[in-house]
Amino acid sequence: MTSRRDFLKTSAGVGVGAAVGMGSASPLLGAPAIRRSVVTPVAVGSGNALEASATAIEVVNGGGDTLEGVVQGVNIVERDPGDSSVGYGGLPNLDGVVQLDSSVMHGPSRGAGAVACLEGIKTPSSVAMDVMRYTDHVLLVGKGAQRFAVSMGYQTENLLTERSRRRWIEWRARMSDTDDYLVPDTAGPGGEPFEDEEAYGLGILDSHDGVRPQGTINCNVVNRDGDLSGVTTTSGLAWKVPGRVGDSPIVGAGLYVDNDVGACGSTGRGEAVIKTCGSHTVVEMMRAGMSPTDACLEALRRIVTFTVEPRLRNDRGLPGFNVNYYAVNKNGEYGGAAIWSGARFAVCVDGEARREESAYLYER
Repeated sequence: MTSRRDFLKTSAGVGVGAAVGMGSASPLLGAPAIRRSVVTPVAVGSGNALEASATAIEVVNGGGDTLEGVVQGVNIVERDPGDSSVGYGGLPNLDGVVQLDSSVMHGPSRGAGAVACLEGIKTPSSVAMDVMRYTDHVLLVGKGAQRFAVSMGYQTENLLTERSRRRWIEWRARMSDTDDYLVPDTAGPGGEPFEDEEAYGLGILDSHDGVRPQGTINCNVVNRDGDLSGVTTTSGLAWKVPGRVGDSPIVGAGLYVDNDVGACGSTGRGEAVIKTCGSHTVVEMMRAGMSPTDACLEALRRIVTFTVEPRLRNDRGLPGFNVNYYAVNKNGEYGGAAIWSGARFAVCVDGEARREESAYLYER
């Protein structure tokens, strides 16, 4: 008899928003395995994409473009100074500078755009969309990306909020006991212990438990016509080496959309996703006939196989980090999966935005 735990491990995150299911698996991996049908619009993404997914569905149900929907959705989080995962208020690099990455893909036009190491612009996802629309390029980086954004009318500003600055100062003070930096007071303004409400979602400061905060948001949507788009946007790994680029702006890694098949995005350790072409792998697995959840799990197994460095493995010989995938296919079936248990993802279908448990490979 299948236990509830076993059921969640292999089946959690499977949803159906379509009139028909997957088509038969193609004998050729390059041939679409999903047939067109009338689809119930669905948005799926990372756990912090609850409001973004609801906004995406509102836009597409109103007749708006799928890419406009997901970008408008994540813009809400990018502009929020209280969110340290992306955009304004994102956690900075080693030098205390916020560097942002994002990619977008538009299924109907097969278009893609991305920016990396972008400084001073709150909404990198919007800039990535403009790269797709107004240039012959896919990826712009660093000062060039910023100059392009300014030429498109974006305003530069300091993205480091006081809250993020305090967290950076504390990390800098704790990273060595041989420098001259002092650890700041950790009490709140009234003398009470300072509590970080994002500790569960982001992980706490590196010096406390060896886990650096990582912040990313992904959102993918399919409309009633079966057209798809996706976006991934991030401030990346906190305290990173300046110039570090993770998976989020890499087409095929942190995001991939094929309008014949489906869309997928990722959060978690970007280096692991890049090495396995993660989101592209998920979409290709769906093309071959896998459900979104099973495709996500299979791509995660590849990460486990690729993780051979002792420093990245725990005492069980398994990855000592997490990666999450979020996927939706052309018929509106969706799913989310992670290496480790306890993750949740956001989904909006039939006007209801909610979080669901992700499937997983291993229990903590």
